[in-house]
Amino acid sequence: MNLRIGLGYDAHKFTEGRLLRIGGVTIPYERGLAGHSDADVLLHAICDALLGAAGEGDIGQHFPPSDPKYKDIDSRLLLEKVREIITKAGWLIVNIDAVVIAQAPKLSPYYAQMRHSIAQVLQVSLEQVSIKATTPEGMGALGRLEGIAAYAVALLIRQ
Repeated sequence: MNLRIGLGYDAHKFTEGRLLRIGGVTIPYERGLAGHSDADVLLHAICDALLGAAGEGDIGQHFPPSDPKYKDIDSRLLLEKVREIITKAGWLIVNIDAVVIAQAPKLSPYYAQMRHSIAQVLQVSLEQVSIKATTPEGMGALGRLEGIAAYAVALLIRQ
């Protein structure tokens, strides 16, 4: 079998006046995340994990922040494009496993919505998508509520 594993990471700082989007879901919170797109850290980490596993570069190469067409774009559209890139390269998704690191807000009530959103965009089953969250226990920039980060791994198999 021809299997590949990819690792993705992303982090964005909090900012005023934006919605908080994580995993393609709008989370009620007093601040959103700063970024050129909608700053969805989870979807960005998943994009990089998928692209890395397929040997197709990273999210910045495909969707550069210098390109105005990606300004405030819904990251589900970026994830859809990534799915197309890896599929065209001959890869199928076996599974995605991801963790969001956030002191606040509490994300567990949104896991099901996030999994559904991601599975729908990637055209995979819910069982192929795992989402978790943890807090940094008050340590560092994330613990001081300066932002949110996410890690993701993806396992691909050659079609």
